[in-house]
Amino acid sequence: MPSDENPYHLAAAAAEALRDRTGGDAFEVAIILGSGWSAAIEQLGDPFAEVATEDLPGFHRPTVAGHAGRALAFEVAGHRVLALLGRVHLYEGWSEDQVVHPVRTAAAAGCSTIVLTNAAGGLDPNWGPGQAVLISDHLNLTNRSPLSGPNPPEGFSGRFVDLTDLYSARLRAVAHSVDPSLPEGVYAGLRGPHYETPAEVRMLQGLGASLVGMSTVLEAIAARHLGLEILGCSLVTNLAAGVSPTPLNHAEVLEAGAAAAPGLGQLLRATIAALP
Repeated sequence: MPSDENPYHLAAAAAEALRDRTGGDAFEVAIILGSGWSAAIEQLGDPFAEVATEDLPGFHRPTVAGHAGRALAFEVAGHRVLALLGRVHLYEGWSEDQVVHPVRTAAAAGCSTIVLTNAAGGLDPNWGPGQAVLISDHLNLTNRSPLSGPNPPEGFSGRFVDLTDLYSARLRAVAHSVDPSLPEGVYAGLRGPHYETPAEVRMLQGLGASLVGMSTVLEAIAARHLGLEILGCSLVTNLAAGVSPTPLNHAEVLEAGAAAAPGLGQLLRATIAALP
């Protein structure tokens, strides 16, 4: 489902529409919420504005259960926060530009910090469902990049982007100041939508991954390209194939997210409040 419209111009149009519907001011922090995270947003308080994302230029209705398709605006400890509930994925047939459109919109709306959340399979048997894990690095195994194709337009950095400190050590330190017990791990992003085989899970463990999922990696690359500081956080919703003794299913993902939602929301709120 490709689009011929320039993705950066489309993001600017979406950001303008978003600001018009949320009071006109720029945002500072964006949160993209993955499967099972939507209920956590209630811990941020009452939003002062809400927009259906499909009413914004370039956004599409998510087709996956647990992805709501809403943009909520909050004031959290003096920070203007944009929460995007739901994302679209490569496996739904969307292009790389469409997958990262929310990130580019958040940047165009003024955000300098972005929190990328997801539901992930755990490759470490010590992490049970409901465990939050900070992402320290990733493996992009989608064979895709949001920087493929034409060079970004004038006014944007070129396509060759350094990813050395992709997931901000400073922001991870802020999160650890809120909860020192939070573990860290490397997230492997695959295309999906099927779950991995036990042999693939063993391969990922050998490559150094401790989390696996079907999102986030392209969003992080797009965010870094636009100069955003990134905090990544996975919710372990199931043990991966071969680690788990039972078959995997998406209902399990949503159930684990619902059970962990209050604690996740408190973590998000406290971390945002701790930002300078």
